[in-house]
Amino acid sequence: MNKKQKRMLNRIIVSAIMLVAASIIPRSGALYIAAVVLYAASYITIGYDILKKAGKGIVNRRPFDENFLMAVATVGAIALAIYEKSGDFGEAVAVMLFYQIGELFQSYAVGKSRRNITALMDIRPDYANIEADGEIKSVDPDEVETGSIIIVRPGEKIPIDGIVEEGKSSINTAALTGESLPRDAKPGDEVISGCINMTSVLRIKTTKEFGESTVSKILELVENSSSHKSKSENFISKFARVYTPSVCIGAAALAIFPPLVRIIASAEPMWHIWIYRALTFLVISCPCALVISIPLSFFAGLGGASKEGVLIKGSNYLETLSQVKTIAFDKTGTLTKGVFEVNAVHHNKLVNEKLLEYAALAESASSHPIAKSLMQACKVPLDTKRVSDIREISGNGVIAKVDGMSVAAGNGKLMKSLGVPYLECHCVGTIVHIAIDGEYAGHIVISDVEKPGAKEAISALKKSGVSKIVMLTGDAKKTAEKVAEDLGVDEVYSELLPADKVRQVEELLSRNGKNEKLAFAGDGINDAPVLSRADVGIAMGAIGSDAAIEAADVVLMDDDPRKISKAIKISRKCIAIVYQNIGFALGVKFACLLLSALGLANMWAAIFADVGVMVIAILNAIRALKTK
Repeated sequence: MNKKQKRMLNRIIVSAIMLVAASIIPRSGALYIAAVVLYAASYITIGYDILKKAGKGIVNRRPFDENFLMAVATVGAIALAIYEKSGDFGEAVAVMLFYQIGELFQSYAVGKSRRNITALMDIRPDYANIEADGEIKSVDPDEVETGSIIIVRPGEKIPIDGIVEEGKSSINTAALTGESLPRDAKPGDEVISGCINMTSVLRIKTTKEFGESTVSKILELVENSSSHKSKSENFISKFARVYTPSVCIGAAALAIFPPLVRIIASAEPMWHIWIYRALTFLVISCPCALVISIPLSFFAGLGGASKEGVLIKGSNYLETLSQVKTIAFDKTGTLTKGVFEVNAVHHNKLVNEKLLEYAALAESASSHPIAKSLMQACKVPLDTKRVSDIREISGNGVIAKVDGMSVAAGNGKLMKSLGVPYLECHCVGTIVHIAIDGEYAGHIVISDVEKPGAKEAISALKKSGVSKIVMLTGDAKKTAEKVAEDLGVDEVYSELLPADKVRQVEELLSRNGKNEKLAFAGDGINDAPVLSRADVGIAMGAIGSDAAIEAADVVLMDDDPRKISKAIKISRKCIAIVYQNIGFALGVKFACLLLSALGLANMWAAIFADVGVMVIAILNAIRALKTK
């Protein structure tokens, strides 16, 4: 509990003690005065802030909220007790007391869920140790330029994305990925900001500015998540704006019209009875259970997902995720590791090493996994000064000048566009054809590796109710079909350009029913358009490009596709809880409102209908935090 919650708990305890003491004091003589004083002290102790908020609402011309309802109902109940000379102020105090108990429950539940999300806020680094002129200085991370050398000691957060220059250590990624096992970092490895260095000192060369680093991107996502409200939340907000004034008018009508009718009928008006019913009606009608529990359910769902290393950018995406029936996957970096290895060189007119050297130089400016594999396979140091006029042709390959010669490296489509006859390969894998000065020079066979959990992820999705799983890739048909067969994918579409992927997603969307949604999972910059077009875009956060993460609605912090089925389960559980709370709250409320109007429900029934329902709904909403 925080300080505010502890203060509220103390107020509740003190008020409850005074209420019990007042209720057992006999109603006679000086003792009666003592009882009244205790009732008053108990009411003011527990309710002064509600009365204050109600007053502010009236002054600001926004009176119709739960504070106004509570204030009117309890003050009215006290006035009735004075009018009837019953001396029983217990009901009024109890209504306010139990309402505050419900508010404490709500505050605690919100705090618990918020801690799961804002735990991510702890990843924000306070400083960066920069190495300059042989000295180490602590500076603001914003001041560190790209290419600077930073020192990260054991126990410190990595402040900025970079590459390890010196040192070996274990890295704790739990705050970002939800993964409890540390990862090893050695020279040449990429490390991301927000992780904690555990064992040894690391010298890291920064590759991004702080504002563009992973930690900044994540914090931005977290901070903006609450602004994207679901349809259910928007409905409840609109409902409450209409509902609250309506029940106030209904309560006023219940207090006035029946006595007037009785007066016209020459009967006793019984004002006190009908006013009491109206006050009970007001307490029952308070929409706290709905207004509090629905956003709380979504907040808890977002918190539960973040604990698992899944960042969902808003409750609207959480709601949409629960309706996903079709999932389309990119292949490279999503279902496969994106770790390519050169397996063979065929039909080459140059020696293997020379052909690899030309291909690596042509691809030297690209960050694509295929380009990286070519550069890793090349045994000689690459002098990028030998390369000029690099042109990347999206979905086809690269054309560049190497040593003054035109070198084209890419797929069969690139060769066709250049009018270069090429030879097909019998191997399964990615085939990089090479042409030098318009002459075919051979091709390089590169194979990707399937992610260990990819097959399990596909199986889990099918078990969770996803009816169709599709793979969309720019890779060759043979390679794509082999991976799809191994993993159990239902449909596969290969050799697609980014625009082709969008068109294919459009086609898949047209096949879906009214309440059936499509999700797309990808990691590359070329996936950004299709991530935006899908009902739900899912990006691989750890190795995914900034553009993909920006365009996506859901980010998997550890690139594990198995987390998608978990995210869907969390979303469906959350939505089920939301509908349970709506049905339960409205059902109990309308039943009690009817009983109140008929005089069959007293203030204690009203307490249950308001506070009891709210507490039950809040406890139910907290279940969304549990993801197991």
